[in-house]
Amino acid sequence: MVDFLLGPFADNEFLRQSLMAGILVACICAVAGTFVVLRGLAFVGDALAHGVVPGVATATLLGVSGIFGAAIGAIVMMTGVALVSRRFRMSSDTSIGLLFVGMLALGVIITSRSSSFSGDITEILFGEVLGISDADLWWQAVALMVVGAIAWVCRRPFLLLSIDEGLAQTSGFSVHRYHNMMLGMVALTVVASFQTVGTLLVLGMLIAPAATGVLFARRVSTVMLTAAGVGILSTYVGLLLSYHADLAAGASIILVTVLIFALCAIVVEIQRWRGHRKDIHHDHEQPHIHAQVHL
Repeated sequence: MVDFLLGPFADNEFLRQSLMAGILVACICAVAGTFVVLRGLAFVGDALAHGVVPGVATATLLGVSGIFGAAIGAIVMMTGVALVSRRFRMSSDTSIGLLFVGMLALGVIITSRSSSFSGDITEILFGEVLGISDADLWWQAVALMVVGAIAWVCRRPFLLLSIDEGLAQTSGFSVHRYHNMMLGMVALTVVASFQTVGTLLVLGMLIAPAATGVLFARRVSTVMLTAAGVGILSTYVGLLLSYHADLAAGASIILVTVLIFALCAIVVEIQRWRGHRKDIHHDHEQPHIHAQVHL
């Protein structure tokens, strides 16, 4: 049993590298994903994840780092959304939707220009967790420190924005400035994570662990810690499943995160149902007290 659980990582350097990368990505996504869930930015995160596709595709065709292309794509996406929202007074959902489909279509067109791009586009969309290098690990560690620093410095305005924009404004914080900083943090998270889990799956790592944390925790720090734990556990279990069952590693990791959320949601729902049953039973046993409470 011990060999089944630990043997693959002890004997395979690629799996150890992948596990380290997954742990870093889980921690990055836990920090940014908490505010994505609390602020309701899932659509924005999805748009950013797809918005980097043309940048990564162009960088791959030119033979330069995909991270550089992803950063350019994220900047173009964020700038375009801001311009469309301001200049044409459209809702953020409309501007994000326009840029989302436009950037994704551009990415498909760029990839179609190369007949030998099928392997590269698979890596872009689904990640290459088993091909992580030392340089990738260093880059992800730096990204984790930057994302953590942004979240720490801006924790109060970010939390107020997640509760109510008017509350943040009356507290003396610029809604526009800190909203853009939050988007920048999410964009950096996407850029740092896409090599591990891919652009199509990075949203799962952003949303599912943080959503699981929200089920049980009431403090932002506790949500982040819970999300990090879920992400790390999902990375380990997903890699283990991919090794023993010969499955896609990135997809296995994301599937495990969603399954953990589903199981936790079921547990929470059962607890609520039991609590409701106890309240009803208590009310039947003490009808006079029930009446006094209502009065």
